Amino acid sequence: MRYVLADGPSSVFGLVVRLTLLSVLLLVGAGAVRAVEYGEMVQKDGKWVFQSTEDPVFKLMRTKELITDEGYVDAAAQSGKNWKETADAVLINDRETKWNRYLKTAMRLPNWVDLGVENRTRFESYDHPWRSTQASGGGQTDSQAVLRTRVRVGLGNGPFRFLFEGQDSRAYWNNDQGDFVNNTTVNEWDMVQLFGSMTLDNVAGSGLRTDVHVGRMTLDFGKRRYIARNDFRNTTNAFDGVHWQLSQGKTWRVRAFLVEPIIRDQVKLDEQSANSVFWGTYAESQHISWLNANVFYFGLNDQRPQNGSLQRTYSTYGLRLFKPPATNEFDYEFEGAIQTGRLGNVDHFAYNPNAEAGYTFNLPWTPRFLAQYTYASGTRTPGGSQNGEFDPLFGARRFDLMPTGNFGPFARSNISSPGWRLILQPAQDWTVHIKQRFWYLAESRGVYVGGLLQDSTGGAGNYLGHDLELRVQWAISQNLDFDAGYDHWFKGSYFDRLPASADLPAGGNKDTDYFYVQMRVRL
Repeated sequence: MRYVLADGPSSVFGLVVRLTLLSVLLLVGAGAVRAVEYGEMVQKDGKWVFQSTEDPVFKLMRTKELITDEGYVDAAAQSGKNWKETADAVLINDRETKWNRYLKTAMRLPNWVDLGVENRTRFESYDHPWRSTQASGGGQTDSQAVLRTRVRVGLGNGPFRFLFEGQDSRAYWNNDQGDFVNNTTVNEWDMVQLFGSMTLDNVAGSGLRTDVHVGRMTLDFGKRRYIARNDFRNTTNAFDGVHWQLSQGKTWRVRAFLVEPIIRDQVKLDEQSANSVFWGTYAESQHISWLNANVFYFGLNDQRPQNGSLQRTYSTYGLRLFKPPATNEFDYEFEGAIQTGRLGNVDHFAYNPNAEAGYTFNLPWTPRFLAQYTYASGTRTPGGSQNGEFDPLFGARRFDLMPTGNFGPFARSNISSPGWRLILQPAQDWTVHIKQRFWYLAESRGVYVGGLLQDSTGGAGNYLGHDLELRVQWAISQNLDFDAGYDHWFKGSYFDRLPASADLPAGGNKDTDYFYVQMRVRL
């Protein structure tokens, strides 16, 4: 049986009224939203009755006659347990696509149409800049407000689907001399996804599923260290090409892709280049609950002239072994990658082991303690016959290293970093992270990538300092969340010993404080 939404105002004014009410409902209803399964309606004595776990915003929309009882049923059927899968569901993490579509419901769009809007607004600030590119800034505090707005439109319910996603990334209050701004913070009015997909749920009666995507897309692989749809960063990696996967439920899947990475421009429309090609395969297995395994290979042939940067031809081979966390149990993760190839005219060999071990206690706030270590090789002899600086490709680093944004002092290259992390859940929708990491250069004569600083003699040593971070997240619902954090970086002796030729900004050897607060709204 297909429910039909009740007739409503057909004029533009009527639509505007509905959207205005929707915005108010989101704020009014948010206080009552909990992280529970979204309910349905049942018919009792000839009337539709709400169950106890209904979404309060949908309920208010029905009360205000934005939707009917039957319309609520349609909305609930595409949420919670019965979530309607989007065209990019197998490409990226669930959290990037799963939220209740209030705007679509208010506009009374048919089930085969997906419409979602997301806005994230963040204020962030840090002092005592250390990057050589900011030497002209005179060590002033660098603050900015960054906005990222995404609009997604999907068409189709069957095996063939289409998805468009546009994104506008902007930064404000960053026009002072020496402020940090580049294509990781600004990318105005651009397209991050535009593709068609085909899905077969039972290939030749085998019970296997296969998916093919053709066009522009964003990608997440594994823990996202090497390929990621950026979360904290204000702009997003995207790729033009083909992606294929074959899977058996959640037990195993194999993915392969052949793409051209998108070159981000702050103002102009982004483009790809035939001189840069990226490909790979990724296999995942969950056959053993305590030994989940990922095996992967990524190839990169980047022959673009990049403002003097050297051309890259890399092969990256990797393995990830892990056990997910559970109460009263130990968990662990090991992920390592080896790179071979050429950088310009010299041989390239680099590696990046990452390890962590944790335990989740059956105590109030469900504390989980982690010990972590990351190593990413650097070049031992600058200017020599071999390059050893690990290239992080298109990965993310906020989840295990530090906040990025206009801060992000450490990249997954030429570093050695032990540390620990404590994760607490003081309430149902709250998460608190406390973290400390110690930072060293893997090779003292190599480039400190996070600051584009170098002492080729090695006389400055390799101690970059340590940082303490506090992060608090409040997820009111899938549609509204807040995130705030503070990081104090105690800078090490490396910055006091750098020669003047390194172009360290004035005051760049002093400790740095970073603070941010952000809000994300999804409709």
